[in-house]
Amino acid sequence: QLQVVESGGGLVQPGGSLRLSCAASGTRSYYKIGWFRQAPGKEREGVSWITNSDGITYYSDSVKGRFTISRDNAKNTVYLQMNSLKPEDTAVYYCVADLWGVDWSHNSDFEVFGAWGQGTQVTVSS
Repeated sequence: QLQVVESGGGLVQPGGSLRLSCAASGTRSYYKIGWFRQAPGKEREGVSWITNSDGITYYSDSVKGRFTISRDNAKNTVYLQMNSLKPEDTAVYYCVADLWGVDWSHNSDFEVFGAWGQGTQVTVSS
């Protein structure tokens, strides 16, 4: 099995920055690991992922150029550096590990992916 735990959320002013962390533990490997977010009343959105094998990254159009995903293999930790934050980035951010090779663009049910965290709140407000 694989467990993931997020940290790093909080309250930040528009234009500010936050870094989210996702620590993975367990014996199961994953294909991709990344982040979804969900704002009240809105659909869950896949924000970014990184592949385990070769570090290929993906960003949704809404965060491209502002967010950067990275990983520290020695620490089994993935980071999401969020810059130039906007009020519309306000959401609960979930770390998700893809154990099966799932199509991230057509799935948002975490059970399909295999492992996910409890979420961390990011609030962008003045």
